[in-house]
Amino acid sequence: MDAKTLSAAPPEGADSIGEAETKGARRSRVSGIDRALQVIDYLYETGAPAGAYAIAKAIKAPLSTVYVIIDDLVEKNMLGRNADGSVWLGARLYHYGLAYARSLDFMSVATREMHDLCRQASETVQVCGRDGDSMLVLAMADGPSHFQVASRVGTRVPLNWTASGRLLVGHLPEEERIELFKHCARTSPTGRAEVDAGVLSDAAGKAFEERLSIQVAESDYAVACIASPVVDRDGQCVATISIVLPEQKAVSDGDHYGEQVRAAAERIEKLMGWRNH
Repeated sequence: MDAKTLSAAPPEGADSIGEAETKGARRSRVSGIDRALQVIDYLYETGAPAGAYAIAKAIKAPLSTVYVIIDDLVEKNMLGRNADGSVWLGARLYHYGLAYARSLDFMSVATREMHDLCRQASETVQVCGRDGDSMLVLAMADGPSHFQVASRVGTRVPLNWTASGRLLVGHLPEEERIELFKHCARTSPTGRAEVDAGVLSDAAGKAFEERLSIQVAESDYAVACIASPVVDRDGQCVATISIVLPEQKAVSDGDHYGEQVRAAAERIEKLMGWRNH
């Protein structure tokens, strides 16, 4: 082999070094994505704007790293920066969410039924789902009255506070329900929400079986909720549809609203092809 050939040949082990560098770079990029998701998840889970220091402390990341990630996410409109320096979820994430929602047949069907029920009952109607230990408001149609509902779209509430929360876990085995409520049950602002895991499990199972759950002033004063489960072909509660109304209306005419919300849930299941579950 001549000198020219020798000089052109890669050093021994160069290929493996290059591969290692490529793998290292790939790991670095994944780590960066993971950190960005941790920042976004933290904001989503806390439900409020936060500063870089609080975020870094919560996700156990170097403050300098979090500053860089936040700046990059703000620049890409994934986060928005407030006047006080805190950051919150940006418009780009909202657009992604809208595009995702449009792709879901279930949300399209459920939203139509939600608006129909809102016109029929003349009260605020919500479609809710489960997010871990919380109930999440997925969609909402405001009723024509001046009655104000605190839980808007995106609100996350402990499962034991709401009628929907109990229904969303009502299909689970009893032991699983009990264990779930043992670690997620929280005292509500009104102090009226049940926190005993056994009682909650029984209530959840019964409500799911009867396809109706009612809570009165457990999470908010003078506010009631009447909910029915939307059950898929596997018999699991994938969401709920509920009427949110003043406490006195639920007490005086609960049966009427209960029939309406049950019928709406059944229509969603029928349109989705789930009624034979």
